[in-house]
Formats: sequence, structure tokens, C-alpha cells
Amino acid sequence: MGTYRQIFYHIVFGTKYQKPTIDEKNESELYKYIWGILKNKKCKLYRINGMPDHIHIFCDLHPNVSLSNLVKDIKVATNLWMKQSGLFLEFQGWQEGYGAFTYSLKDKETLINYIKNQKEYHKTKTFDDEFRKLLEEQGIESEYN
Repeated sequence: MGTYRQIFYHIVFGTKYQKPTIDEKNESELYKYIWGILKNKKCKLYRINGMPDHIHIFCDLHPNVSLSNLVKDIKVATNLWMKQSGLFLEFQGWQEGYGAFTYSLKDKETLINYIKNQKEYHKTKTFDDEFRKLLEEQGIESEYN
């Protein structure tokens, strides 16, 4: 019998000082680059999107990959690439830390749509509002302001 697993992760992290430094006209290039990193690590990407100050990644985490290493690898590689590509002239780096939340199969479509509709969602909510709400929904106590 083989090994079967499914580990849906919703990963969220922001830019340094939450500055809007992800240029929207080039964000799809960044998302493709992240997709490549995930593919190399045998993780399946379901949805990626974001705003000029943060990113959401919804993926299936391969069991050989630790969450902290995946996030670190994404941040390190994209930090270098974004600065060298010339596409994100304002980009200074990523904030320290991240949010990562697991979800079940029944939440999959809801989460994909939520990430897909980021631009709409953020017409009325800030990244701080959103992140606080995610922590609350997961029952995570934090000092996040």
C-alpha cells in the first residue's frame, strides 16, 4: 500500500514594513516564479494572489517539505529575483514571519475563491484587518496589531 496524504496550507506573508511594493502590473510574473518554486518542491499550487503589500498562497504541502523551509525558500528566492528582475523597483524585502493555516477538503473551493477575490476584498479591508480575522477564525491568540 502506498502513502496517501493531503495537507492544504493557506500561507500569508507581507512586504517589509507592509509597504505596497509588489507592482501590480508585474505581480503575475512573481506568482509564476513562486509556482515554479512550489513545483520544484513537489507541492501543488491551487491559488496564489495578493495585494501590493502581501501575498496569499494556497497549496498542498508535500510531506518531504517542512512548512518553515518552504516559506523561507520562497522568501529568499523571490527577494533575490524581485530585486534583480528590475520589475519591482520599490521592493525592499519581506516582513519577518508569516501566517500558515490548514484547511480541509470541504473548505478548498471557498478558500480558492477568497484568494481569487483579493482585490475586491481589500477595497474595504486592510491587510491588518484581514490577518487579525484569519488568526481569530483559527482560534490563534496573538499580540498582532
